[in-house]
Amino acid sequence: MPQVAFTTLGCKVNQFETEVMEGLFKATGYEVVAFDQYADIYVINTCSVTSLGEKKSRQLIRRASRQNTNAVIAVAGCYSQISPDIVAQIPGVDVIVGTQDRARIVELVEEVVANNCTTQVNVVSDIMQAKEFEDIPLFFMPGRTRAFLKIQEGCTNFCTYCIIPYARGPLRSRPLASIAAETEKLVAAGFNEIVLTGIHLGAFGRDLSNNGTELTLADAVETVLAAGGQKLTRLRLGSLESIELSDRLIFLLQTDKRLCPHLHLPLQAGDDRILKAMNRHYTTEQYRELIADIKAQVPSVAITTDVIVGFPGETDSIFENSMSFINTIGFANIHVFPYSRRTGTPAANFLEQIPEADKKKRVQRMQQLAERQRKEFYQSFLLQDMDILFDTVEANGFISGFSGNYARVYVEGNPDNIGKIKTVKVERFFQDGLWGQIKE
Repeated sequence: MPQVAFTTLGCKVNQFETEVMEGLFKATGYEVVAFDQYADIYVINTCSVTSLGEKKSRQLIRRASRQNTNAVIAVAGCYSQISPDIVAQIPGVDVIVGTQDRARIVELVEEVVANNCTTQVNVVSDIMQAKEFEDIPLFFMPGRTRAFLKIQEGCTNFCTYCIIPYARGPLRSRPLASIAAETEKLVAAGFNEIVLTGIHLGAFGRDLSNNGTELTLADAVETVLAAGGQKLTRLRLGSLESIELSDRLIFLLQTDKRLCPHLHLPLQAGDDRILKAMNRHYTTEQYRELIADIKAQVPSVAITTDVIVGFPGETDSIFENSMSFINTIGFANIHVFPYSRRTGTPAANFLEQIPEADKKKRVQRMQQLAERQRKEFYQSFLLQDMDILFDTVEANGFISGFSGNYARVYVEGNPDNIGKIKTVKVERFFQDGLWGQIKE
């Protein structure tokens, strides 16, 4: 039985797409092995969000070539979509697939094998001409406690720091019937949590309609909840833009306990001048009012976010404004990133680029603020009962998992509890989360 190995860089959407490709190979009779093992085929699903992501992608391609010089090397994802000619020049690369045509990955690999690896196959095409969602079902269930369900592709926001619209193309949405069918399959496979993902998740449905009415993300959420029935324990939303959070979605958070009270709403900057330079489509005041409204209607909600530090033009005073604004919000968690100058984006050519040393200092200060807010959020859970979906076996006999509002909780417990939801009595802070005891 031929063996194939995968590795994935980047976001949860990439992780989902790797699982889809794994399923295609398994369905054709291939054995999937770990990437560090000897294999007949290596598939590298690449990332192009930052220059570092592209560098890591090239390193993994070369690593695969060293592990088996006769292996077929297939490269997919955002980096191969953005720079197919550069990928084609890397020694050992046999197949190049971008962010579409992944349904053909097995066919393309076998074409190379049939030609004794004498001809490189490159099927990367103009992603900006893509019209339909590439609907590939999961043929095999991933070995995880929660399942990602991709329902949307593409982005048209064109933030000035981001290359993704050029790698993923225009908006395409998964049909509701397909979403329902995939939900039924995942629930039947025993997953306790489904996570809806997409490149621009909040834009779901703009290219679809029902009796002439444009669909929205709320339609997709209601479809999953209906298809999952009472066997679906949790539904979680992936990252979405704050301005796309509709009243219908907030109502569903209020009324359906299966919809996790956790929203990841990227802020990116806490100053209006930087938001405008980033081409973000809201102001700090609009963001503040939305968060206050959500918290008033869903008191248990966890709001997590992304913040980019050191964007071009971010003076010391602007950074202090951002710190002050973020301090008023009360996030459950903040992912802090230093601005990375990405060739091919407008911001790469902006004046007033920030020195790396200044970025580093600002990242440290923002992370300190993030830690204070995380502890303030977690404080309310001490001595309370929380339902935890365990997903990780830790060292020293510990296991850990997440609550519905995405608080990580550690316990001393049996690894057999991985994939199960247990009620935990929370006792104290521990590492990056909380410590408790499972209630039997």
